Amino acid sequence: FQLQASGGGLVPPGNSLRLSCALSGVNNLDYHALAWFRQAPGKERDWVSCINSADSTLYSDSVKGRFTISRDNARNTVYLQMNDLRPEDTAVYYCAADRRGGSYCPIIPYEYWGQGTLVTVSS
Repeated sequence: FQLQASGGGLVPPGNSLRLSCALSGVNNLDYHALAWFRQAPGKERDWVSCINSADSTLYSDSVKGRFTISRDNARNTVYLQMNDLRPEDTAVYYCAADRRGGSYCPIIPYEYWGQGTLVTVSS
């Protein structure tokens, strides 16, 4: 199936953004693990957050307390609410999905990936 990420943009430090990732061609999204990753310029892609089939959520230390992942299975959409954005959050953000929804979601080798949406935090 396909994933389409959106919601990126240019914001000053301290502001908020909400990223969305719409999934198409999937049945029973509630069985899937969903995640957000990011890749800053010149760096490797890093895991940011994930939510498993039991709606348990996990966050990397760098975003814990500022970002919130959520899912709407009826709309086949996963969100990433990002608050108190910092310049170091600047990156291309990717959403991902995997059918192994009950697994420990930070380490799943995700099967499906979106195209990425750019978030730039700068004054």
